[in-house]
Amino acid sequence: MATVTEVNSIDNPTSAPILEQPDSSTTSNSETKVTFTAEEIQKLLPHRYPFALVDKIIDYTPGKRAVGIKNVTINEPHFQGHFPGRPIMPGVLIVEAMAQVGGVVMTQVPQLEGGLFLFAGIDKVRFRRQVVPGDQLLMTVELLWIKQRRFGKMQARAEVDGQLVAEGELMFSLVS
Repeated sequence: MATVTEVNSIDNPTSAPILEQPDSSTTSNSETKVTFTAEEIQKLLPHRYPFALVDKIIDYTPGKRAVGIKNVTINEPHFQGHFPGRPIMPGVLIVEAMAQVGGVVMTQVPQLEGGLFLFAGIDKVRFRRQVVPGDQLLMTVELLWIKQRRFGKMQARAEVDGQLVAEGELMFSLVS
C-alpha cells in the first residue's frame, strides 16, 4: 500500500503528494482495501443520518483518490421542501457528499489520522445538471496536495449516468 511519507512544502502546494512505494515482497495487492461498505464508512467519518451522504466507496487508491456512490431517494428529508412537487437535491448537499468521499481519503493518510477534517474553502464549484430522486450520484475525489500536515486540497467531480453534475476544488483543514 502506498503511504504519504513527506508532506509538500508551503513553497510548492500544487504538486502531488510524494508517495513511498513499499517493497512488493512485503505488501500484496490483496492487502490494499479498495472498497468500503456503509458500515466501514461510518467508522471513518462522524456523519450520521440525515447527513451521511455516501453509501459506498467503490474504488479507493490510498493517499490519492476515492470514488463513492450516493443513492438518491425520494424519502430523504430535504426533498420535503426542496421543492414540493419537483424534488431536486440541493447543490450544497452534492458538495457535502463529494467532501465526505474526500474525507475517506484524508482519514486514511497515516500522518493525519485521528483528527476531524472541516471545510477550509470551496473554489471553482460549478453545477451542470440537476440531481433528482432515483439518480445514483457517482463522486470521484482526487487529492491534489497536503500542506503542513493540516491542510489538504482535492479536485472533486460528481456524475449521474455519465453526465457531469458538479465539479470543483475542496479545501480541508485538520482540527484536533
